[in-house]
Amino acid sequence: MNEQIVARHWLALIAPKAAPALATSTVLILARIWNANGAEHSVGNAVLMTALSLAAAAAGACASVGRAGDPVIAGTAFAASGGLALAGVAGYADGLSLPLLLWALATAVAYGLAARYWRQDRRTRVSYERRVSERREERAHVERVETIRGSTQIEVARTGAAYAESLAQALTARAMLPGFDPAALETAGLPELPTAGRKSA
Repeated sequence: MNEQIVARHWLALIAPKAAPALATSTVLILARIWNANGAEHSVGNAVLMTALSLAAAAAGACASVGRAGDPVIAGTAFAASGGLALAGVAGYADGLSLPLLLWALATAVAYGLAARYWRQDRRTRVSYERRVSERREERAHVERVETIRGSTQIEVARTGAAYAESLAQALTARAMLPGFDPAALETAGLPELPTAGRKSA
């Protein structure tokens, strides 16, 4: 019932939302550094990045085909293919307009794909919290029932003790009455009630 509440840091909450933009921005920055260091209009570098991008896309297509396809591997391969294509264009182009356009497009696609997984994660989390809440309510109901049952047993025991105490007080009071004679009760054929000060013969 008493679970520790852990407050997550605001950076831990924002980091997953910022990851797609950080990834595409990092690729763009590294590609422009590569551009400044000799990749601009380099056909060999462009061919290399194109080949790597196509290989990653082919790997993603193979990973997503058939029953044994793994969506995580396929998504990773397609993301790598897109990142390599963006890096190749940003490294080959001499201006910033095309790389920035591709960066914006890649960021939008990354957020579109990530939103799907975020929705699924949110549904899973809400479903889990609902199940936990139902279990807590069920356990709380069982605890309430057991508490009521225990209280009832205690009240019954108290009532029995009060009755026994009242009976003992009544017997003591009857024995102290003037003119009370237990022998007269026996002669009349009435059953004798036990008294506190009289021993049975």
